Amino acid sequence: MAVLQSSTDVGDTTSSTIPPSFPPPKLTASLEDFQSEEQRRILDIVAQIRKCGLHSVLSLPQIVVCGEQSAGKSSVLEALTEIPFPRQDNLCTRFATAITLRRGPVDSLTLRVIPAPDRPAVERATIEAFAESIADFADLPTIMDKARAVMGLAATANPPDTGDVSRPFARDTLSIVVEGPDRPQFTLVDLPGLVQANTKGVTTQDRMMVEEITDFYIKQPRTICLAVVSATHDYANQLILTKVREFDPNGERTLGVITKPDRLEPGSGREASFISLARNEDVFFKLGWHVIKNRKFEERDCSIDERNTSEVTFFRNSNFKDLPTDIKRASNLRGRLSVLLFEHIKRELPNLKRDLDVALSETSAKLAGLGTQRSTAKECRLFLTSLSITCCGLTAAAVDGHYEGDYFKIDSGASFELGNARCLRRFRAAIQFANRSFTDKMDKAGAKYMITADTSNKTIQWPEYGEVDGPEKISEDDAIDWVKRVLVRSRGKEPIGSYNPLIIGELFWEQSTAWGRLAEEHLEVVANICQTFLDTLLAEKCPEDVQTRLNALRVADTLKMRFDQALKELRRLLRDKQDFPMVYNHYYTDTVQKKRNQRWRDALETSVESAISHHKLDGCHSSHTSAKVDVSAAVEGFSTAIDKDMERYSCKEILDHVASMYKVR
Repeated sequence: MAVLQSSTDVGDTTSSTIPPSFPPPKLTASLEDFQSEEQRRILDIVAQIRKCGLHSVLSLPQIVVCGEQSAGKSSVLEALTEIPFPRQDNLCTRFATAITLRRGPVDSLTLRVIPAPDRPAVERATIEAFAESIADFADLPTIMDKARAVMGLAATANPPDTGDVSRPFARDTLSIVVEGPDRPQFTLVDLPGLVQANTKGVTTQDRMMVEEITDFYIKQPRTICLAVVSATHDYANQLILTKVREFDPNGERTLGVITKPDRLEPGSGREASFISLARNEDVFFKLGWHVIKNRKFEERDCSIDERNTSEVTFFRNSNFKDLPTDIKRASNLRGRLSVLLFEHIKRELPNLKRDLDVALSETSAKLAGLGTQRSTAKECRLFLTSLSITCCGLTAAAVDGHYEGDYFKIDSGASFELGNARCLRRFRAAIQFANRSFTDKMDKAGAKYMITADTSNKTIQWPEYGEVDGPEKISEDDAIDWVKRVLVRSRGKEPIGSYNPLIIGELFWEQSTAWGRLAEEHLEVVANICQTFLDTLLAEKCPEDVQTRLNALRVADTLKMRFDQALKELRRLLRDKQDFPMVYNHYYTDTVQKKRNQRWRDALETSVESAISHHKLDGCHSSHTSAKVDVSAAVEGFSTAIDKDMERYSCKEILDHVASMYKVR
């Protein structure tokens, strides 16, 4: 069923006038524009989908008429459907109205109210009970008044200050269904017009509600927007153009409609600007623009035929006569929409079928998750036992790293990320991934200081780990000063040149300050993996209500208890780290010796290099030279390279021990 969803000025009324002679709706020749035989078959497919209530699940192909209050949207809607909706100049649309024309065995017109999802249960029951049928459109204003009362709306959008707490707008939807053997099949949804400023009885919250309703329709990717622009106001200041550009920036699914062109002064600059707009020369839409003439207030009693005649006369005599015929008049708009809607639905049907298949698969999985009937205690025990066996089997496989079965399938081309719940189904792989990340983070950001010759950037940042600072870069002289400050305040009875061995532990504690914070962060990551794994498992294998109760009764408390135990163990390890570090790993002494040897080797290389002299050989005419090493000078240079400052020498030795201990711990 095609959806011509519109945002027009139909809505509640108290004294609207309907021509009493207006006949019941019939399939006129103009309405037949919507319906070739092939079009009917295509539209029937969408109609059946909508009839099943799937429009709330899927984005169906549809046309939405939207615009500001008093932009003439009701005239557009009336021109498309040839249904005389109640209109009055001081009234506006206050709720969404879905007008559905469809085939049926007999002629009938039924009105219902679909309550908004956020309505309380009591109000929903009252609203859903509302249903009215009429045989003539002359009764439509009275029925719409009843619908307004059921929704709890005020009599007007700007009620007098009488203490009435009724709301001016509602999120509920009035459904008008017109059936008959010869009916065309399409649906129009009439939305409240956008409001630019607060008025008495219309608050900022009300304006935001209207915008949210409009956004809901025009943001859907299968919606074609009919953006209604009134010629009585500068189109650059009309909010609807900003709205459609927000959700359709390239104008691929928007058709502009200019209303009230007869209100423009002939020959004026404003008239010229709107003619240029109609030619698609200013605000460009790929679907173009269309111009229709609205019924004036004094023409409110005119019939549809009289309205069409007045429109033809205007476009024959006004400056708009130079526009191409196919972009003006309501009858031509019906023709454009007929082709546009048909091609749009035909193009979207394959995608719609794909979405239906996905929705069917997901719904079938949810239905299977409900399990068998469990109205007795025995049936409940059997269900929980079966659920427990299934979940235990999948959990054991995930923990052991055995990822056979559909539950563990992931896209082979996708990257493995801890933020992807699908990846976290592979629990062992996720924990390994987190452990590797933690190890890498400890290697790069676990130390407080990094001794290096390049200290231009004092603090190293690791953006791949978020808000994590790396070690502060310091020179060797700065590192010796750091050790010396601790050495001075840690002296005991040891002679100058030696040091209190406990200073190594104190420096190690300071160097490893970040360990506790990084370890706690890792614990939280692992806890989140566990939580997400169980949430995903329960969400797929059991109904939502069972999942909620299992989480409340056992899962949440058990996970919290395990996390608290892990945190307690971590703090015990951190307290143990604060004792003097005892190292039995032989790599510790090897590392200390290597650092000491490296320092001596560097000193020896420097002294030998400085003791080498070069001279040319006697009688040799080439540029080659002979090198001679002055051994005495090399020995002297090496001996002077050894630091004579015993305190500085001790600091270097302490640094070697601290660095070696940090490395092996």
